[in-house]
Amino acid sequence: MDPRLRQFGLLLVFWAFVPQARAQPPEGVSGYLRQMLDRPSAAGTLRALYESRQYAPLWQRSGRPTRQAREFIQLLLDARAYGLRPSDYDADAASSRMQELLVARDVPEARLADFDLRLSDSTLRFVRHLHYGRVDPRTCGFELYRPRTDLDEAAVIRRLASARRPDSVLETVEPPFNHYRLLKVALAKYRRLASEPGLTELPRLKSGSIRPGERYPGGTPLRRLLISLGDLNDDTVGPPDAEILDEALVAALRSFQRRHGLSDDGVLGRRTFAALTVPLERRVRQIELTLERWRWLRPFDAPPIVVNLPAFRLYAFRTAQDRESDMLKMDVIVGQSYPETQTPVFLAEMKYVVFRPYWDVPDSIVEREMLPAMQVNPRFLEENHLELIRGRGDDSQVVPPAPDSIEALAAGELHLRQRPGPDNALGAIKFVLPNYHSVYLHSTPTGHLFGETRRDFSHGCIRVSDPAGLAAQVLRGAQGGWTEEKIREAMNGPPNQRVDLPRPVPVIVLYETAIATESGQTLFFEDIYGHDQRLEELLRARGD
Repeated sequence: MDPRLRQFGLLLVFWAFVPQARAQPPEGVSGYLRQMLDRPSAAGTLRALYESRQYAPLWQRSGRPTRQAREFIQLLLDARAYGLRPSDYDADAASSRMQELLVARDVPEARLADFDLRLSDSTLRFVRHLHYGRVDPRTCGFELYRPRTDLDEAAVIRRLASARRPDSVLETVEPPFNHYRLLKVALAKYRRLASEPGLTELPRLKSGSIRPGERYPGGTPLRRLLISLGDLNDDTVGPPDAEILDEALVAALRSFQRRHGLSDDGVLGRRTFAALTVPLERRVRQIELTLERWRWLRPFDAPPIVVNLPAFRLYAFRTAQDRESDMLKMDVIVGQSYPETQTPVFLAEMKYVVFRPYWDVPDSIVEREMLPAMQVNPRFLEENHLELIRGRGDDSQVVPPAPDSIEALAAGELHLRQRPGPDNALGAIKFVLPNYHSVYLHSTPTGHLFGETRRDFSHGCIRVSDPAGLAAQVLRGAQGGWTEEKIREAMNGPPNQRVDLPRPVPVIVLYETAIATESGQTLFFEDIYGHDQRLEELLRARGD
């Protein structure tokens, strides 16, 4: 035979063989899984997970979905119970594929592999969202983020695929906070309430407000609403005329007002009516947004101080657990809602306390408020116990007030501070937690403002209503035996006395517009800084 023909024939055999070899399907479900995971788009976590199992399927046995697969797909379908959306995890499609596999015979191995890998991919997304949240808090301007690698995602998926109760595995993934769990219970309740038609539809107020003993045409639906919300006992006997705001209805209104950060006067006024008629779907969303923010938090390594800005409340923990009996609670005043005065959401550590401190006036306040006041009133510095200084330290040189020194202040060459005293803006005590925002906790000479229900009055710092009580807690164990009596003496003693804390105290400034309490109540607060709205927009942008 002509050698050239022989060579040509061998080439024909070679090229005929290669496509056939390439077209050979993978061997078994594992082979298909290996092929699918070789794609560049496959998640590295899933690739490593299946590789460690020699590509054995996770969610099926003998070609049929396992009990764990069926139970976990049901959890995905019920993702709203966690404040998440089933569609983010292809729950309906996973359920349909599972039903097909349960009834079909001789299912192609490629379909079995596809079912297994798709379910693992949905599981990975669900676990990540449940543990870390769906949104990076930094995109909301929240400085709560530290790089986290504390979740072994592959191990969690393995456990879910073999657990007797997959929901118990998810509990180990969720935030380990008591008030997160309570809020999940509240979410289920408010979701049920939101399904009741017309519950928050009340007749409009014809007058400015309706006081106790007066008539309101919507008395009957109002009672129904307050019973559903838990503010009015359903066994309470109503008056002969249901439209009268009787004693029981007034007490229920006060309960509702307290839960919504309103003045608890029992009067059905405009603000109370507006809160009563908020659609319950919006309350559900408030809870969902708050659950998302809980997922941004690490577990507490030490007893923290937590400030919830929209609630205007501070909680100083005595243990690392968020149990209400182990907290010192007090009202606070936070930054005004203007963009430049809002109190930031951040983490810091309290390091020391200063009794009778100087107030170093921030440059922004000097420019916006102090310099214009000096131009109007030449005695402004003297009347407000302010002094010009060269430098930033407590021992900085004091510069006599004069036109040229005022010009130097305006140019940023000098600085302004207020001497310790009864009118000092920081009051008698300052709690220092070094941060680049220059935000700290302090007492205040304007204590009457704590009587207001909405308390966003400051330039950004946090004023506390019980400074002596807070100092007694953070100084426990510090040198000098700081009893509350000694603390009160120091608050009236020598100026600018610094006391270091025995150990740094974590301070977490949060923004939660919904809280579930251990007594079974759910509290809602106004979105004073618009952070709920911003988070809603971010979730909507990603399709949530």
